[in-house]
Amino acid sequence: MRGILAVYRKELRQIVRDRRTLMILVFIPVFFLLLYGYALNFDIRNVALAVEDRDGTPESRALVSAFINSGYFDLAATVYSPADAERLLDLNRARAVLVIPENFSRDVIGGRTAVVQVIIGGDNSNTATTVMGYALSIVRDAGIGSGRIELTPPLSVQPRIWYNPELRSTLFLVPGLIAYIAMITAVASTALSIVREKEMGTMEQVRMAPVGTFSFVVGKTIPYFIIALVAAALIILAAMVLFDLPMRGSWLSLLVALSLFLVGALATGLLISTVADSQQVAFQMALLISLLPTLILSGFIFPISSMPRFLQLVTTVVPARYFLLALRGIVLKGAPLATLLVPLAAMAIYAAAMLSLASLRLARERA
Repeated sequence: MRGILAVYRKELRQIVRDRRTLMILVFIPVFFLLLYGYALNFDIRNVALAVEDRDGTPESRALVSAFINSGYFDLAATVYSPADAERLLDLNRARAVLVIPENFSRDVIGGRTAVVQVIIGGDNSNTATTVMGYALSIVRDAGIGSGRIELTPPLSVQPRIWYNPELRSTLFLVPGLIAYIAMITAVASTALSIVREKEMGTMEQVRMAPVGTFSFVVGKTIPYFIIALVAAALIILAAMVLFDLPMRGSWLSLLVALSLFLVGALATGLLISTVADSQQVAFQMALLISLLPTLILSGFIFPISSMPRFLQLVTTVVPARYFLLALRGIVLKGAPLATLLVPLAAMAIYAAAMLSLASLRLARERA
C-alpha cells in the first residue's frame, strides 16, 4: 500500500505541474460532447416535399396541409406531371413526392378507401425509411372532412414506446458519445504515462525503486482514474443540461458502471504504454485501439445483431459494448444493478485482465 501511495503522489504531482495536459483531460471531453452531440442527429426535419395534386379539392388540400403542418415536411414545389416529380427527385430538390389521384375527394366523402401515393428517394436508405414512417403516420391519422383515409391491410395498431416516447435520436446517441469520449481520453492519458518515463530516462530509477510491479501499475492508474471520473461526470452533467438526458436510475449504479469502465480503459492505456517506445507511437496505438472498436463495434451507432457472426464474436471483447448496455439501462430505463450483472461482470473481467497484462508486461521490462 505504501508503494501504491508513493507512486500515486509522484504521478499526481507530475500531472498537476503539467496544467496544459490537465486542462485537456478535463475539458476537452466536454468540448467533444458539444461537437458530436449537435452534429450527430438521426432526427429528420424539413424534408423537401413536392406535391402532385390531381384532385384539387378541399379534401386533397387538407391532406397537403396535414403534411406541411406536421413539422417534418416543407413544401418544395407543386408539380403537374410524373416527369416533373422525377426531375425534382433527380436534382435533389425534393426528397419525397405526394401524389393525390383523381376522385380522392369522392372516395373520402363516400366512405371508401382513399388511396394516395408517396414517392421517396431511396439513395439514402436510412433517411428514406424515416421519411416513409413519417408519411405513413400522417396519412393514417389524417382526418379529411367527415371521412378518414384508410390504409390496407385494415389493421389497427396502437404503439406504446417506452423510455423514449418521442423517439429522439439524441437519447440514443448521447450515451454512446459518453462511452466514446471517456474511452478515448482515458486510454490516451495513461498510454503516455510510462512512455514519458522512458523518454525522460526516469524508468531506470523506477526499476531500482523498492516498489512492486502491480503497486506501480495501480499507483499510476489512480490519479488518472480520478481525473477521468471528474471528466466523465462533467460530460454526463453537460448532457443532462444541453440534451435533456434523463437520469431514471441510481447515481450509485452509474458510479459503479462508470468506475469499472474507466479502470478497464486506463489499464488498456497502461498496457499500450508498456509496448510503445515513444509518445507518438503510444498515442497512435491508443486511438487505433480505442476509437474504432468503440465507434463501430460497441453498438453505439450500428446494431450488433445486424453484423456478421464473426464481428459479433469480436464485439464480446469491446468494453464499450457492455458499458453502453449498463449506461442506457441506468439513465433511460432506471434499471437496478441486479439486472445489469452481466455487463458489469464483463467490464470487471476486462479491467482485471488488462491490469494483469500490463503488470506482466512491465515486470518483464523491469527484469
